[in-house]
Amino acid sequence: MLVQLQVSEVDQKTSKGGGGSIRATLSGGFTALGSANHFQYLDRSGRFRGGGKNGGAKSPGAPNGASPTSPIGNPQGSSSSTNLAPRVPPLPNSPSLSQSMSMENSSAGGQANSNDPLAIYNLPRPKPLWLNDTYSKHIVKGNFSTLSARPKTVEQGEWIAHQVVEHYRNLWNFVRVIHDKDEKDNTSICNAQTCPRMSAGDNHSFTWLNSRREPVEVPAYEYISLMQRWISGKIDSTTLFPTDPAGVSFSQNPSGPAIASATYASGGLDTPGSNTPIPAGPTTLNTSLSQLSGAGDWIGKSSGFPQEFEDVCQTIFRQMFRVYAHLYWAHFIEPFYHLSLEKPLNSCFSHFILTATEIDMLKPHELEPMQPLIDLWAANGTLPKDSKAYGCANLRAGERLLQLAGP
Repeated sequence: MLVQLQVSEVDQKTSKGGGGSIRATLSGGFTALGSANHFQYLDRSGRFRGGGKNGGAKSPGAPNGASPTSPIGNPQGSSSSTNLAPRVPPLPNSPSLSQSMSMENSSAGGQANSNDPLAIYNLPRPKPLWLNDTYSKHIVKGNFSTLSARPKTVEQGEWIAHQVVEHYRNLWNFVRVIHDKDEKDNTSICNAQTCPRMSAGDNHSFTWLNSRREPVEVPAYEYISLMQRWISGKIDSTTLFPTDPAGVSFSQNPSGPAIASATYASGGLDTPGSNTPIPAGPTTLNTSLSQLSGAGDWIGKSSGFPQEFEDVCQTIFRQMFRVYAHLYWAHFIEPFYHLSLEKPLNSCFSHFILTATEIDMLKPHELEPMQPLIDLWAANGTLPKDSKAYGCANLRAGERLLQLAGP
C-alpha cells in the first residue's frame, strides 16, 4: 500500500510560519535559519505567502479550503486534465532532452581541494540548507524501497504506468504551492522575476524545444506549466496509457502453484461434456505473452502499451526530476521550510528517486543536479544498500556532508 502524503494540510500551531527568520551560517558552511519575531521579512511586501484571513498559515491547497485538484482525470466537468495547468504562450511545445551546464570553476576547485569529495560538485557557499542532515529528514521512517518494488503478479508496463501517475500526483501538490497566486498582489512565489530561467543552482539550467525543435530558455514558472500540460496530455492519451481493463495482462508469480494441465478455449481436459477441446494459443500459462512474442518485444506490449511507451515514460520521469531539482535549489526555504513541508518534500523525492532508478526511468548521469543529496541519503541510511539509488551514490561525499552538519 502506498503512503498517502497529505502536503495540502499545514498544522497552524506548529508551522514555522508563526515566527521569523534570520540567515546565519553554520560552522560547516550551511545556510541556516535563526530565531526572530517574524518570517515575513523574506517577503518584501510584508506578508507571509499563503496567509489567510485569520492570519495563520493557509493550506497550500485550492481556495476556500478545497483539496488540491489532481492533474489526472476530469474534475468539475473539464474535458481534459490539461486544462488544470496554467495557460502559457504556445511557442515551446516539447521538453528538451539536453541541459545546459556551467561548470567554469569546477576544475580549479577540484585542483585546490583534491582531497575534498565535495569539490567536484562546485557547491555554493554557504551550502544549501537541504544538504544539512538536520533538514534532510522524512515524515515517516522505514524502507521506501518496499513502495517501489513491483508486485510479482503485476506486469512491468502496468507498474511503470502506475508509478508515472502516482509520482506526478505527488509532484503536482508541491507545484501548486509555488504557483498559487497571492490574494493581495496576484503574484506567485515562482515567477519570471524570482526565477527567470529553469535552473537547479548555478551549475544546471534546462531548456524547452520550440516548434522548430530549437532549445529555448524560458522562466521556471513557464517551463513547469509547459511540463504539466505536456505530461497531462501524455497520461490522458488512451493510446499511450490504455484504460481498458480487458487489456491488462498479469505476470506469472514464480512462487505460486504450477499449472497442472493445458488450458483450452472450450475448457480444460476435465471439463464435463468436452470431447474435442480446441487449443487456445499457448498450452502453458507459465510463460508470459511478452516472452512468447519473440523479436519486436517491448515493455508493456502484452498489456497494450505502444512501442514508444518506455521512452515517453523516461522523458516524463526526467521532466519530473528537473522540477524537483528546481524546488530544492530555488524554493526549499521559501516556501517549503516555512510551511513545515520540507519533510513531505524529502519523503516524496526520496521515494521518487528510489522508484525512478529501480525501474530504469533515470540514468545515473541524469541525477547530477541532486547528486549531493543522494550521497547524503546514502550515507545516513535513508537509501537502502540494496537499492539502485544507493549504487549511484558517492559515499565519501555523503559522509563529508554528515561531518559538516556536526553531531
